[in-house]
Amino acid sequence: MDLAARLHKTAQAQPASGPALPASRPRMPEPAQRAEPQARAQSDQYHEIKNSIHSRLIDVLDLSLLDSLSADEMRVEINRVVERILREDFAQAPLNLSERKSLLSEIEDEVLGLGPLEPFIKDPTVNDILVNGYRNIYVERRGILELTTARFKDDDHLRKIIDRIVSRVGRRVDESSPMVDARLADGSRVNAIIPPLAIDGPSLSIRKFSKDPLELDDLIRFKALPPEIGEVLKGIVHCSLNVLISGGTGSGKTTMLNVLSRFIPEEERIVTIEDAAELQLKQAHVVRLETRPMNIEGRGEVTQRELVKNCLRMRPDRIIIGEVRGAEALDMLQAMNTGHDGSLATIHANTPRDALMRLETMVAMAGLNISDISLKRYISSAIDVIIQVSRLMDGSRKLISFQEITGMEGEMITMQEIFAFEQTGLDERGKVQGRFTSRGIRPKFSDRLAARGVLLDQHLFAPLGGTV
Repeated sequence: MDLAARLHKTAQAQPASGPALPASRPRMPEPAQRAEPQARAQSDQYHEIKNSIHSRLIDVLDLSLLDSLSADEMRVEINRVVERILREDFAQAPLNLSERKSLLSEIEDEVLGLGPLEPFIKDPTVNDILVNGYRNIYVERRGILELTTARFKDDDHLRKIIDRIVSRVGRRVDESSPMVDARLADGSRVNAIIPPLAIDGPSLSIRKFSKDPLELDDLIRFKALPPEIGEVLKGIVHCSLNVLISGGTGSGKTTMLNVLSRFIPEEERIVTIEDAAELQLKQAHVVRLETRPMNIEGRGEVTQRELVKNCLRMRPDRIIIGEVRGAEALDMLQAMNTGHDGSLATIHANTPRDALMRLETMVAMAGLNISDISLKRYISSAIDVIIQVSRLMDGSRKLISFQEITGMEGEMITMQEIFAFEQTGLDERGKVQGRFTSRGIRPKFSDRLAARGVLLDQHLFAPLGGTV
């Protein structure tokens, strides 16, 4: 049985359902679960006690210990002080044993972590944490948005947690700079926006990243792509083709970029450039560069374009740009056209053709005085492959198109689609049904791969049944 037939059989046996990250649909509590006035009053009383103990703890505890003690030693000290405060000042507080344990854990989170957000940071089932003002904390589990019972004391409390996050990476957020991108210690992506831009109070969004980044085998297991296409991905990265990963927000661009980076040979020097560092490369020889916003005097900003220009002087074998979003697109293309093969980058776009149009617009932002057709030729000679990823209606993330740039025809950049995902419907659970297909085209880059010793099974590109 040849490759295409084997894949067709597999597709029939296992309908594609995608990774376990379904679409974000707010799920409101059932009527029986809605908090009654009495429960709300008890919750308010609990938060009032917690806030009082926290204030007393700050007065009693020597905060200089934070720098001299380990986290475990600090927890022991916090436990000792909180138990004393409860015994002396809150002996009559209506708290059962479970509430006392929760109280102690939350106080530790206030001092050592991110307050009410800390349990969700530690929860591996949570993918996103979304804070809409101090009272509303949503989390996404398995693609469903849930309103939690956690909350902040007030807007000032939420602002303190935001300041704690951004200050750790040398950033700031205030009325003169009310928006900020940052990251947590584990690489999770953070965005915060405060009044006057956020009308109803500070807003915080955290996109968590797994401590163990997804690998190609994980994407195959989630049916984001079949193993045969995975072999092609390995080949194009190993043989230094320039790859652009295109997709919408939350479509899995960064995950795909991380996966592709695994196939860069260990002996090559990699330089990464990001607005907020979040890539999780496993090679040893990696130099990570991150942009810097302007300071309070409006000076000191370092843009992605400046970092791209500088990295060319650092003898990189590979340049990886977390996301192309401005004039740095010109410098990236120049690098790709001047011997820095094997570069990887992501871009926000809904289709491969849209990705090329966005690149043209970004290069125009750099003020390059060049005709439209010359610019198109420049792009077509720089980029070899565009990988389109998408988040489908059930929330599954898939590689939906794999296209090779073949050159120019008149004033148009020409592309040929090698693989695609075709949706055929939904099952009874609302999961997307479909198949990965081959367009029956042998890519031009297969000769380049063969010259480097990477031999692809030619049956992979056969149009038999249109299924791969």
